[in-house]
Amino acid sequence: VQLQASGGGLVQPGGSLRLSCAASGSISSINAMNWFRQPPGKQRELIATITNGGSTNYADSVKGRFTISRDNAKNTVFLQMNSLKPEDTAVYYCNADLFFSAAWGSRWGQGTLVTVSS
Repeated sequence: VQLQASGGGLVQPGGSLRLSCAASGSISSINAMNWFRQPPGKQRELIATITNGGSTNYADSVKGRFTISRDNAKNTVFLQMNSLKPEDTAVYYCNADLFFSAAWGSRWGQGTLVTVSS
């Protein structure tokens, strides 16, 4: 069971990027799916959460600019990032609570780098 993140890259301030994270393996169910980020020299922080029912929550720093969504049929979570700022530069990680091998467990994606710079 693993999470595979993609979609990072270099973007100019004010631009947009869409991150994806797909869960694969013998997964029976997925509860919350989350996006974290870790800016250079700083701690990892939770920025967006979506439950299996579609309820969402955002950190104040991204509220109104980022949108988290999920495709339950494809076990995939997305992060649409608009109006990007240089302070959004970070490695972005997906995380999910998964039911597999008869137990719940948390898995992390490998991280994808987002650089916002002119």
